[in-house]
Amino acid sequence: MNTTNETTRLPYPARAIVADLLRIVAGGVAVSIIFSLIASVFVLLLAGNANATVSAEDETTPPVKLSDAQEGSLLFKTGVKGEYQLAPTLKTDVVMHVSGLVSRTHVTQRFHNPSTTWAEGVYVFPLPENAAVDHLNMRIGSRMIQGQVKEKEAARATYEQAKQEGKKASLVEQERPNIFTTSVANIGPGEDVTIEIEYQQTLHYDQGTFHLRFPMVVAPRYIPGTQQVSGFAGTGWANNTNVVPDAARITPVVLHPANKSINPVSIRVELDAGFPLARLESPYHPINTQKLPDNHYVISLKEGEVPANKDFELVWAPALINAPQAALFTQRKADKTYAMMMVMPPAPQIAETKLPREVVFVIDTSGSMSGTSLTQAKQSLTLALARLSPQDRFNVIQFNSITDMLFPSSVPVTNNNISQANNYVNRLEATGGTEIAAALNAALNNSSETQVVRQVIFLTDGSVGNEDQLFGIIKQKLGNSRLFTVGIGSAPNSYFMSKAAEFGHGTFTYIGDVSEVKEKMSQLFSKLESPVLTDIQIKWTDAQSVEMWPNKIPDLYLGEPVIVIAAMDELKGEVTLQGKRGNQPWRMTLPLKGGKDENGVPALWARKKIGALIDSIHDGADPEAVKKQVVEVALTHHLVSKYTSLVAVDVTPARPKDEALNTAGMPTNLPEGWSHEAVFGTLPQTATPAELNLALGLGALSLAALLGFTRKIRFADTRLRG
Repeated sequence: MNTTNETTRLPYPARAIVADLLRIVAGGVAVSIIFSLIASVFVLLLAGNANATVSAEDETTPPVKLSDAQEGSLLFKTGVKGEYQLAPTLKTDVVMHVSGLVSRTHVTQRFHNPSTTWAEGVYVFPLPENAAVDHLNMRIGSRMIQGQVKEKEAARATYEQAKQEGKKASLVEQERPNIFTTSVANIGPGEDVTIEIEYQQTLHYDQGTFHLRFPMVVAPRYIPGTQQVSGFAGTGWANNTNVVPDAARITPVVLHPANKSINPVSIRVELDAGFPLARLESPYHPINTQKLPDNHYVISLKEGEVPANKDFELVWAPALINAPQAALFTQRKADKTYAMMMVMPPAPQIAETKLPREVVFVIDTSGSMSGTSLTQAKQSLTLALARLSPQDRFNVIQFNSITDMLFPSSVPVTNNNISQANNYVNRLEATGGTEIAAALNAALNNSSETQVVRQVIFLTDGSVGNEDQLFGIIKQKLGNSRLFTVGIGSAPNSYFMSKAAEFGHGTFTYIGDVSEVKEKMSQLFSKLESPVLTDIQIKWTDAQSVEMWPNKIPDLYLGEPVIVIAAMDELKGEVTLQGKRGNQPWRMTLPLKGGKDENGVPALWARKKIGALIDSIHDGADPEAVKKQVVEVALTHHLVSKYTSLVAVDVTPARPKDEALNTAGMPTNLPEGWSHEAVFGTLPQTATPAELNLALGLGALSLAALLGFTRKIRFADTRLRG
């Protein structure tokens, strides 16, 4: 032991000192290289941003020296410096035929190729989340080619083969229930190709008012997750990630609002109301209304055409005495009768004692909420805070790239706590990404506590691409909570908002303008404070086989009707509806006869069934078995779905084999009221966290390198000191 001690006290050999010094120098050089690499990557990252921005702007806003391009034009690079080709442009005409609870919509997309080369146009566009898309026609001059439904992979292969062979072809694919893509191949120089799409949808009926919406623009989506390195698989601005594997297909290039708006839309609604109206209005677009005999109306946009940058909504209400309490629409197809039934349960006659509530308000403060959206959300939240009762408890959660809770847990409703909450809300600002997952995890506690009513009010535009991941969280952590989504802004993600509310046993409220905040939030409060109609069951008294969707009726809130669509051998017998509102039983029996013959009911039934099958995956159903069932239903009813597409091919080749084909993703407008800079401009951005993650990763790498270098210095110093 002493020898060892004496040995360690001897002066350190010179060669060892030199070796350590070399190691230190080498370490320093290595760290310098690491920092240089990091700095270089940061520079490249920023440069990449700049290039990406310039590239997008170049595609939609060409340099002034390109005198043949107008603002908003998308350009092809030709390979010759300074020379570009104009990409196809688009114009959309919409005609809606409304009867009863059903709307049949005809969408005409006119692709024009202004260039001297052959082009392929790819357009990502929204439709209502409950649209049953069943028809595709491609018109070339006076000729029309009708589309056919095929399994998705087969339809894509048919389209690609036709494209390579120089044939005109079109393909309509579903990306989400409310996002679709139209691809048109081999549009000749100076040529127009017209694509006609038709779909059926049920109207939204709530609080005695009918709502018909037509979304016009796919708002930029927040894309969480780790980027995959396989490159782009679509024409979007985002890379695919492990969380959103189709990100490139749902993120069309967004035109900067400083440019001229593109993609003009005209809308005409032919409304067969069936009863005198007390109200008919379009809250977001000025309209012309022509009243015809027999309660028919024709509605058109006052401006003729508008830019595709915010949702269109038409709202009408029957005169009170004519408000429908029950309605039946039927259609016979093949060997089945399809029936859509609407029944309005009576309002509760006796006010019940209110149970204490725990209310958790969650507000989206991401960059996409910047401007009027955040103003609407803050006003809504302020109104909600004022409606709380002394027996309630509450909390406020905001989220962007991070989640922040006002209180560690819910607190009693006191003047001091409400004052703190109002001050907190007033200071909210929009920035960063839309990390909804963390906010849902914070708001939903998976509790089975039944002594209090737990309500989560979620105010957001829902502009995310990871809907499936979020639905899984809701399913897993809902517990005894009820989730009420409030869609904010000019173009919210209605698919996410409505489906999240459905999985959360709550409701979806849409607020598209600041002027609607008080009215819409008051309606929501009435629902929150009224007893829910639960345990709803429907019994078909005849012994025949009936397949009904939804097969389990969700809880209903004040002013909401029971709506089901059923397939049966024959319309006969009776149907009985029963349930419980608070402690009061409710029961109603109706004869199954009469009703109105309505085209499209079978397609709506199939669309409901497909939606239910897809939802079953979240409950553990085998995805492959679900896919097989969805394909079978979709092919039978000629519907576009997650696993089927519409494809149309002209048999005659048009493009000469020696002529090139340019592919362009059609740009879209930024939704009205959004800030381009808040979404795309700076780190962290609302569109994707990838760059923020990279910056954080580089920061961690820098810190690790610095700590390692410091450790080496200390170790060498110890050895030198002996």
